[in-house]
Amino acid sequence: MKSPLDIIIVGLSITSSWGNGHATTYRSLVRELSARGHHVLFLERDQPWYAANRDMPKPPFGRTGLYRTVTELRRRYGAAVRNADVVIVGSYVPEGAAIGEWVTDTAEGVTAFYDIDTPVTLARLQKENLDYLSRELIPQYQLYLSFTGGPTLDRLEREFGSPMARPLYCSVDPSLYYPERSRVKWDIGYMGTYSDDRQPVLDRLFIEPARRLPTGRFVVAGPQYPPTIRWPRNVRRHTHLAPAKHRAFYSAQRFTLNITRVNMVRAGWSPSVRLFEAAACGTPIISDPWSGLNHFFEPGKEILIANSPEETLHYLQRISEEDRRVIGHRARQRVLAGHTSHHRALDLESHIAEVLARRKVTRTLRIPQHVAA
Repeated sequence: MKSPLDIIIVGLSITSSWGNGHATTYRSLVRELSARGHHVLFLERDQPWYAANRDMPKPPFGRTGLYRTVTELRRRYGAAVRNADVVIVGSYVPEGAAIGEWVTDTAEGVTAFYDIDTPVTLARLQKENLDYLSRELIPQYQLYLSFTGGPTLDRLEREFGSPMARPLYCSVDPSLYYPERSRVKWDIGYMGTYSDDRQPVLDRLFIEPARRLPTGRFVVAGPQYPPTIRWPRNVRRHTHLAPAKHRAFYSAQRFTLNITRVNMVRAGWSPSVRLFEAAACGTPIISDPWSGLNHFFEPGKEILIANSPEETLHYLQRISEEDRRVIGHRARQRVLAGHTSHHRALDLESHIAEVLARRKVTRTLRIPQHVAA
């Protein structure tokens, strides 16, 4: 962009990464936008569970504001929303649909919805409106920013009436995620919050291989796993890892496992931030397959695909140390070439410029010919 923008983001959280992946995404994006000279204000609902687990209570980039109710949000930040160049409302924001109605009615600049969970959102919208979005609200946003690309973008415009749907994938901050020299503690690790739909894949690609390889070293990090899960004795558990510990966690693994939510698998083109984080650390990734994965990494060269316990075990036992390092290096180079927070800031600027260009054309077409003359 030729000049700095005033950008407001109303998101789930930037101060706490507890139990959500949104904070990591927003931190890297806001940090890079601020570094590029834009003025960013992040607005977050002051929720008790985040307030008790804030690993970044005062982000050192942009500005952060907390609000307790939608009424307080409107009262304190109404003028800022009206005058901002861009206002973005994120998925899973409490009462986000009501906030979106207010934003699209009030803001004079570009309005956008940022969906970090697009396939989940659309699957739920097929049945009912959500607390953070409704079918009627989608056409009111000038821009739909989606963590999912590919055919889903066409569907958003064709079926849901979005004026413009564009991908804004997750990204990684290379100043925080890079290869770290440390002792390798684990043959394979996995990081992710428990979910019913991911657990069968975790059982197949991780827990069963752990049972079959009792001399192997396995680790799982993430909250909300039920006590009924019977972990093999060679699996170490971490309930929560703050983002500051992610780099060391990845660097201590020979391989790391990626598992994709069912709705993301069905939609395809839905990379998780864990993919880019691990790759930036140079840790080779074993992933379940999904459509569009080859757009981000080349299978067999930059990422390994597993469908069964046998395939996971093959990678752990048969790939040489040299080949393992080469795969990790290739993945890191791929991420640095196109999936850093710098690239996402550029993507966002490009999408905003496209909206502004469309608005300019529309306004020009509405000018009577005798006035234009």
